Amino acid sequence: MLVTTGCASLAPTDDILPQVPAPSEWSSGGNGASQSAATTSLAQWWQRFDDAVLTTLVEQALRANTSMRTAQAALQQARAQVDVQSAGLLPSVGASASAQRSRASNSTGNTFLAGFDASWEPDVFGRVRSGVNASEADARAAEASLADVQVSLAAEVAVNYIELRGLQQRLAIGRSNLASQQETLQLTQWRLQAGLTTSLVTEQARAAVEQTAAQIPSLEASLAQSRYSLAVLTGQVPGALDATLAASAPVPQPTTELALAIPAETLRQRPDVRAAEQRIAAALARVSQADAARYPSFSLGGSLGLRALTLGALSGGSAVTSALLGSVSIPLLDGGAARAQVRVQSAALEQARVSYESTVLTALQDVENALVALRGDREKLERLTAAADAARNAALLAQQRYSSGLIDFQAVLETQRTLLSTQESVATTTAAVAADHVRLYKALGGGWTLAE
Repeated sequence: MLVTTGCASLAPTDDILPQVPAPSEWSSGGNGASQSAATTSLAQWWQRFDDAVLTTLVEQALRANTSMRTAQAALQQARAQVDVQSAGLLPSVGASASAQRSRASNSTGNTFLAGFDASWEPDVFGRVRSGVNASEADARAAEASLADVQVSLAAEVAVNYIELRGLQQRLAIGRSNLASQQETLQLTQWRLQAGLTTSLVTEQARAAVEQTAAQIPSLEASLAQSRYSLAVLTGQVPGALDATLAASAPVPQPTTELALAIPAETLRQRPDVRAAEQRIAAALARVSQADAARYPSFSLGGSLGLRALTLGALSGGSAVTSALLGSVSIPLLDGGAARAQVRVQSAALEQARVSYESTVLTALQDVENALVALRGDREKLERLTAAADAARNAALLAQQRYSSGLIDFQAVLETQRTLLSTQESVATTTAAVAADHVRLYKALGGGWTLAE
């Protein structure tokens, strides 16, 4: 069973969290040291790719992206709301001063007042404390939401960067094949002049050259769009990274392998799971708050001040006035509103529990999908790499045999098309494998660090 629990300050009690079964091949847990090491290694997973440019881009995005700044502002708002609720536990004190001039018949009088008023409502049944607990849970949920933005943002930057490097590789492959096809076209033109071939062959060679050349502008446009996307993700204007990303580089691959035996507790690293936990805690506190509202409330109030007919008399002992008031308020008849409010909050708690269960199930699906995609693309890449080697050898042999007049030009065209197709597939799948790693890190909740 997958039980995502933590310290009391981070999660509701175990009996409140729904129990969600994990896949049978997942381990049921692990010792605290290994779990801590796994969490640490996932916090900055992009460093596993050993690519300085990628690391710089991710860190820049985490500092300057507009979605990050919005989430940070939401967190500040939630923390301020905690302070608002906490103020209800403390007495309130106010100061006042006034001056009055009145006239009756033939007499005129002045009255001067100055003093302090204080009030306090003892939280006998925990209504105010429950409100504070709910606000604190909301603030922790906002922290987790900020972390969720970090996780998604880091993954989006990495996937865009990997796509850009993959496009650069495909562009290089296209240009290389174009150069080879142009050489073949030149060869057919020489053979045509020598009367060794026909115009049909030359036109076929020219068509192949133009088809390959037509792919170049599309790849260049996609490259530019990838650079613009990365610039915006890092909080910069489109085009700001053109110089930085102009040089071609290989598709980055992680230097270490993730263990496929994933502890079930790893999913607690996911910030969306943590946020769902905290929403349960907040809903539970609001149930307690609504229940406490059904019981009597007490309040103490008092005032201490000065009252005199002249300003000078305010300093005299006879001007001191004081008052003390205690009161109790008991709800008697409210048409069942208080009990209904408890049911309202209880239903909200059940919604939070169901939402938590859905979040955990989605997390399990994300991890399983990422693992399946990674295994499939790795196997696909092995096959395509072998196919590309064979296609390269076939294209070379066809070119040599055509130059010797041993085969017709159709065989050359076929081998060249096969070579271009397989090389592009290798480049695309290489990028897909790297992106699969990124999606697995994201599915496991990597990309943020819990602030203790």
